[in-house]
Amino acid sequence: MTQLDARPRTGGTVTGRPDGDARGVRTKGLGGNSVGLTGSAVIGISTVAPVYCLTSTLGSTAGEVGVQMPAVFLAGFLPMLLVAFAYRELNKAMPDCGTSFTWTVKAFGPRVGWMCGWGLVIATIIVLSNLAGVATSYFWLLAGEISNNASVAALDDDKAVHIVTCLVLIAAATAISYRGMTATKGVQYTLVALQLVVLALFVGLALDKAGSFATSLDFSWSWLNPFAVQSFAAFTAGLSLSIFMYWGWDTCLTANEETVGSDKTPGRAALIAMVVLVGSYLATGVAAQMAVGSGGQGLGLANPATSDNVFAALAGPVMGPVLGILLFVAVLASAAASLQTTFIPVARTVLAMSTYEALPASYARVHPRFKTPGRATVVAGVATGVFYTVMTLVSEHVLVDTIYALGLMICFYYALTAFACAWYFRRELTRSARDLVFKGVFPVLGGLLLSAVFAKTLYDMWNPEYGSGSSVLGVGSVFVIGVGLLLLGAVLMELMRRRSPAFFRGEVLTKETPSLVVED
Repeated sequence: MTQLDARPRTGGTVTGRPDGDARGVRTKGLGGNSVGLTGSAVIGISTVAPVYCLTSTLGSTAGEVGVQMPAVFLAGFLPMLLVAFAYRELNKAMPDCGTSFTWTVKAFGPRVGWMCGWGLVIATIIVLSNLAGVATSYFWLLAGEISNNASVAALDDDKAVHIVTCLVLIAAATAISYRGMTATKGVQYTLVALQLVVLALFVGLALDKAGSFATSLDFSWSWLNPFAVQSFAAFTAGLSLSIFMYWGWDTCLTANEETVGSDKTPGRAALIAMVVLVGSYLATGVAAQMAVGSGGQGLGLANPATSDNVFAALAGPVMGPVLGILLFVAVLASAAASLQTTFIPVARTVLAMSTYEALPASYARVHPRFKTPGRATVVAGVATGVFYTVMTLVSEHVLVDTIYALGLMICFYYALTAFACAWYFRRELTRSARDLVFKGVFPVLGGLLLSAVFAKTLYDMWNPEYGSGSSVLGVGSVFVIGVGLLLLGAVLMELMRRRSPAFFRGEVLTKETPSLVVED
């Protein structure tokens, strides 16, 4: 039987892959078939941390775009959906845990691929640090609510107590990730279910309370119209916030080598996760806006006094004193769950980079029992703890600005991956309408949208008023940190080029384009 298959012609038919295949893609020794479709989708949702994202961005987004906040949530979903199609198509061809790193190397070569991998790694470390801090704050806030003791909640303001608690949570998350996908999946089912149930409860009660507060609003379909935003600057600011709210869905793909049906299941799981997320965001945004409005007074979402933590302000008025505690629990669960699953992409990306000799070989070690990238996971945990501790002790302004710089990293590596898809499959785009749309048109559109956000964010970051308001020689600190971290990656890449020249000469993971290969 003769079959046409889109694979790069590299001098042989792809057979079993104990050590790799004809494409140069290598196996890593990870525990295969550990996660199914549901588990993979749950891990993707967990990494995004929907309840945490909502409490931290509902207010700020409403402050930027007003009642068009739900429309901006939809607008932020569009580029992520388009990029998700690129991830799905690349994963079908090369189910490798290095994802963005591996795929951009295959499309554009080792240097671009290395920088793409660096963008993913540094973005994840920043997110891990932020999640650990948020989980710590909500731990003490919840403890204060349960004990009805303000002095207990105030322990979070003690810098030493805060840092120690944060390090304990990071260590716990690292230990669970170290023990493998099975342990990760079991914890996540419970935490994600809790988040979605509490969100559904909040939405129901918020709709019931619509009209009960002075700031309540009647629903209008215009809320879903992004063209009604007052200015382009406000729209792009809101869009940047909404894009951050979807970051993390690609964790489904980084666990591909541990997933049942590694070539198809992760892509399907990512799309499922995206649909669940956009549905949750729209329902919560609309319900909250109907209940308390989007203004800057009283319970309004954009009130500067509460906009950075909306659920803390709305828990009592919307859900009551008893059920309101569930909202605090959900935020803590959201941050803690994401803290644990966010180790997956950084550890597996480092594992892949090490396996292909783009990083020191010691990071390629896989635990013989748990089948996880043990050393890479521990190093990521240590790096997160050190980064957060140093930033907290040096200046909280620097920590805040580092978080603001995160959007730059996200757009950087997502856009590169999207363009890599279209370029890698460029010879297949005329083969069928499906190939043209899903391998070419959608990925390019997604990449262009994220590139536009990248450029606009870079421009805005130059202004010292962006972020904490601090500056370095008249340049905004967020710009200095964001560009500085990317330049640091370029320096480290040059050091690795001298240490591992074979990878950078394209001898380990080769730059290729798929061609139609006839197999018998």
